Amino acid sequence: TGQMESNGISISKGDFTYLKKDQPIQRQYVIVRNDAMEFPIYVYRFSDNEFSAMLMKCTHQGNELQASGDHLHCSAHGSEFNNRGIVAQGPAEENLRIFPVTSNGNRIFIDLSA
Repeated sequence: TGQMESNGISISKGDFTYLKKDQPIQRQYVIVRNDAMEFPIYVYRFSDNEFSAMLMKCTHQGNELQASGDHLHCSAHGSEFNNRGIVAQGPAEENLRIFPVTSNGNRIFIDLSA
């Protein structure tokens, strides 16, 4: 769950790490949910300081997308989007809504005002 701020939402970089047999493992992505948002946000980690964030709402007919590794899939009609929100397979023709992401220390800020 992200922490809502005046013009966006922030998460901890620690959200990308989990323990498996007492060993830290890095996740490729996290899904940010908050009661103030209608759809969750998919945040993909390219490196320690490079992230992409996109609204998990299909641009074809507005259905919620499902995360599957480095892409998002719409179970309604089969549209797929890559980890930067670009259409990889139709019927969707428009890319996803993406948000600017800044990384500061252990926090990641997703600017929802853009």
